[in-house]
Amino acid sequence: MSQPRLKIAIVGGYGTFGGRLAHLLADEAGLDIVVAGRSLAKAQAFCAGMQAQARLIPAHFDRDGDVLAQLRRLGPALVVDASGPFQNYGAKPFRVVEAAIELGMNYIDLADSSDFVRAIGQFDTAARRAGVFALAGVSSVPVLNFAAARALAVGLASVERLSGGIAPSPHVQVGLNVVRAIAATCGKPLKLWRNGRVSRAFGLTEARRFTICPPGCLPLPSLRFSLVDTPDLTLAAEAWPNLREVWMGAGTRPQALLRLLGGLAWLVRLRLVPTLAPLASLFHRAGKILRWGEDRGGMFVEVAGTRADGGIVVRAWHLLAQGDNGPFIPAIPAACLVQRMLAGKSPAPGARAATREHELADFAAIFAGKGIVTGMHQSPGHGSLYRRILGDAFSDLPEPLQRLHALEGSMSVTGRALVERGANPLARLVAGLAGFPKAGADVPVKVVFTSRPDGSEIWSRTFDGKTFASIQSAGTGRWQRLVCERFGPFSVALALVRDAGSLRVIVRHWRFLRLPLPRWLAPGGDIFEFAENGRFCFHVEIAHPLTGLIVRYRGWLVADAEAG
Repeated sequence: MSQPRLKIAIVGGYGTFGGRLAHLLADEAGLDIVVAGRSLAKAQAFCAGMQAQARLIPAHFDRDGDVLAQLRRLGPALVVDASGPFQNYGAKPFRVVEAAIELGMNYIDLADSSDFVRAIGQFDTAARRAGVFALAGVSSVPVLNFAAARALAVGLASVERLSGGIAPSPHVQVGLNVVRAIAATCGKPLKLWRNGRVSRAFGLTEARRFTICPPGCLPLPSLRFSLVDTPDLTLAAEAWPNLREVWMGAGTRPQALLRLLGGLAWLVRLRLVPTLAPLASLFHRAGKILRWGEDRGGMFVEVAGTRADGGIVVRAWHLLAQGDNGPFIPAIPAACLVQRMLAGKSPAPGARAATREHELADFAAIFAGKGIVTGMHQSPGHGSLYRRILGDAFSDLPEPLQRLHALEGSMSVTGRALVERGANPLARLVAGLAGFPKAGADVPVKVVFTSRPDGSEIWSRTFDGKTFASIQSAGTGRWQRLVCERFGPFSVALALVRDAGSLRVIVRHWRFLRLPLPRWLAPGGDIFEFAENGRFCFHVEIAHPLTGLIVRYRGWLVADAEAG
């Protein structure tokens, strides 16, 4: 006998997140997906434009109409509300929830409103009596945040601080409803857990700086995140009894637009204007025009707690998504839940926030399919500078690279190199002033690495008897997650990126003394390390837009004992 088909209705099914959910489930052959919204024409166009093994059914649905009659006509086993904004659902915000329970239909939503998600528990008795589940917040916040926090808290005696943030790609088109939800909360009071109790803060009037970078990946720029209303702000205290503080932010780009919103939020906080909601359409149009920067987005979750021995630990989970894959993330928890239902593993009846419905491992397959990369950091880190920066990615490096960068104390290595110099007179002058080696075909090389008590390392390189040195250390502030290398008065911030068996070193920032310099004028070139014939090999190219090639040297190194 064939497996019975599962019918779901996605309210807002052709919208920003509802449409992504439909795409994530499109290859589920046992699924009927009702793509519902106020415009039947848009629903029909969406279904016609998508290749799917699931059966797609366009439908008209107006949440301001007779919801009970409309759901009865559609007849789904699961109602997914992906429309929003949940902050502005009016006098009867739970009319879809109530109708679904009355009709014996399961219900989930992608709500990110604290009040909405907290209040769904009032329908728990009715949902249990009907034998259905009603889950609120089946999205990146709070579900993905909670799953990451639980993974980070493993082995900790207590969790005292939880923070997180989302930084969408500046090139991704955000829906008007999302902008309306943000505008409605700008400067408005919101509840959050602070100093071990429920406190009050104001949307977008607080900011913190974070750098998103899964270990071994090219980090996003250091971003300013502004406080936003999410269910995590109060729900997290129920999961971790010793929690002292919860903070969640948005790192919208361009950052100038986020700063503008923060300034306007203060006008609302000071009651100079009642709300920014009427400006949502203007903000939405501005977001379409003001799009620049890397086409990548990400999110992070960070916990601070104590081990059983009393030691303080800070752990962070980071996620990076390329381009248009970022907007799939809020829909992934809902997609995973539908896949579980198809496998006959439905959630237990009752109405509740969906904070315990998923673990991080549940998302791995969809993350991999979308090229979404994740990883964890821990502070204080252990071992050498590169081991601390790379975290879990360090163990994926070829063994010769691990040996050289697992520096404890002092280590000396020797080898040979091919050295080339640029022909430009200015390039030659810069190379001479920096002490870079002269050109040669088979140049003897000696490098001495010395670790210092503060965790930094001195790299002293000698090419054919001529020595030049630099100091490498872990970056802080805007250079967090980067290696800072100092050559005299110049400092460069370097990203360590794992790349198919090699380690690439990419210049991200630079400065003269403490003065930041334009990134487009920064020295560049192809710099990477790799293993060949069991030896550590290097390729270092330093160039500049004004001079072209300054110096290029490539070769191999082995420990002095091995060389002997």
